[in-house]
Amino acid sequence: MRAVRYLARALRLRCPHCGRGRATSRWLVVRRRCPACGFRLDRGESDYFLGAIMFNMIAAETIFAVGLLGVVWLTWPQPPWNAMLWGGAAVMIAAPIVCYPFSKTVWLAFDLIFRPPTASDFAPDAERADA
Repeated sequence: MRAVRYLARALRLRCPHCGRGRATSRWLVVRRRCPACGFRLDRGESDYFLGAIMFNMIAAETIFAVGLLGVVWLTWPQPPWNAMLWGGAAVMIAAPIVCYPFSKTVWLAFDLIFRPPTASDFAPDAERADA
């Protein structure tokens, strides 16, 4: 149940740990810490979000593949190849941007499932103001 709770919070772009604070300050900017509980959202590693990049690529490619197969299936035997070419290009540009904040929060949720938070993941009240 803890894993489902973490993932549900992440998909709402909330702090996966507490669910109260927003994990993003703007669409493409993830906060350093949760404003509600002080949880460090990058977990202190320089290359922490490499897994989020992988999640983002998988999500974008899945959206593209499902859309491509759906259009071919719905329009067979005369698929609109030119429309699919340009529409597919637009989807492959837009999908990573749309999925970006979700990939970061979902990655954080997966990390919390396998590596529960420790005391070093939280900030004292004085540091919460910069989140």
